[in-house]
Amino acid sequence: MTTTTEPLLARQTQAEVESQPAIWRRVLDVAPSLRGDLPEPGANVLAVGCGTSYYILDSYARLRQRLGQGRTRAAIATELDDTDPYDVAVLLSRSGTTSDLVRLARELSERMTTIAVTGTPGSPITEVTHRQVLLDFADERSVVQTRFATSALTLLRASVGDDVPGLPAEAEAALAEPPVADPADYDHLVFLGTGWTRGLAEEAALKCREAARLWTESYATLEYRHGPIACAGPRTLVWSLTPPPADVSDAVAATGATLRVADADPQAELVRVHRLAIAYARARGLECDTPEHLSRSVVVE
Repeated sequence: MTTTTEPLLARQTQAEVESQPAIWRRVLDVAPSLRGDLPEPGANVLAVGCGTSYYILDSYARLRQRLGQGRTRAAIATELDDTDPYDVAVLLSRSGTTSDLVRLARELSERMTTIAVTGTPGSPITEVTHRQVLLDFADERSVVQTRFATSALTLLRASVGDDVPGLPAEAEAALAEPPVADPADYDHLVFLGTGWTRGLAEEAALKCREAARLWTESYATLEYRHGPIACAGPRTLVWSLTPPPADVSDAVAATGATLRVADADPQAELVRVHRLAIAYARARGLECDTPEHLSRSVVVE
């Protein structure tokens, strides 16, 4: 039932989601001037983040390697166990204050060139890295990351020569449509991705968990049939960021679940995910500008 307070929920998050086409255009405008601060083709790159930042960097790493730009590996800051040599480490942090990442940046700076991509000038991570790429115009007030993460990905994709000029227009198209589903119809969301979209599937699931406390999962497309599909049913929406093979589509249909297949750039599809997460939050009476138990940055003394 709609109440007079529902439109007030998620006002800041909605404004930031809707600003993405304009912000992405600004990123594309500055990308040529920032390219020299990012890893050069042929460099061996370690990309490190936490939460959303890790998922964005996982997409970047897989895409960079696929495009022949050099060996690239993404790692969670608290799980790095790689002693192999790298030329450059890219550390992504909206706030620049995440304790686990700042601590690791300090250590990595003793072994290799470190580059911080952040939205906050003068933050701790800028003090312990060799180079800084500042996207302060993409920073956010909301706890749940939307436009900063996608703006960073826009820049990183541009830096490896990916085809990104059409992204703002695709985001505008996503914003012009109604949400892809009615929150009353589904209480279980599954996101599928493969290759560089694997990290985007993880990020999509995380957004819906953070914003609306939804039961969400994410899997590599061809892994979904190896067990996880057991939980699918008529109230499940399976959202594939790339076209799945016919056997996966048929298996999803047999469960009674609904399958949505993205027909746009997978990054632009994240805008649709953002909008659906907000719709779920409002339907549940949740404030996703400041979700319970979450903060803008995990800072540990």
